Amino acid sequence: MSQSLYTSSDLPKQQKYIALLPQLKSLLEGETDYIANLANVSAALKEVFGFFWVGFYIVKDDELVLGPFQGPIACTRIKYGKGVCGTAWKNKQTVIVPDVEQFPGHIACNAASRSEIVVPFFKKDEVIAVLDIDSEHLSHFDETDALYLQQIIGLLSPDLI
Repeated sequence: MSQSLYTSSDLPKQQKYIALLPQLKSLLEGETDYIANLANVSAALKEVFGFFWVGFYIVKDDELVLGPFQGPIACTRIKYGKGVCGTAWKNKQTVIVPDVEQFPGHIACNAASRSEIVVPFFKKDEVIAVLDIDSEHLSHFDETDALYLQQIIGLLSPDLI
């Protein structure tokens, strides 16, 4: 990926996503190892946006299990319907939380996390993983993030997980 993208912190959020999408597409194209792909997506999002925590949880049986991530130590397992990640899995939709302390049942993996977005990753109609991003700032995420993060998830092949 272009080094200049990483150092262009003054770009508006939407422009960062627009620049990142084709680079991720090129990076992921032809790679069949899903751990490598999830790791690179996590690293790219962390590097470009400086999010507090970025990572994936993968559905295994009746819980989400920690996958590749960037940031501080995280919760390893999350039950179906629990916390923001489990809620996004259960409801099969992106969840934006402006203030995690106001979210019923929030799982506090790190007290520094203040807002969160979780985007489910589907294979057919079933959630197979979620992309979880935390910020140390309140109200950090919005519909722009949801739109572009869903597009980024769309670059990942669900057949690999």
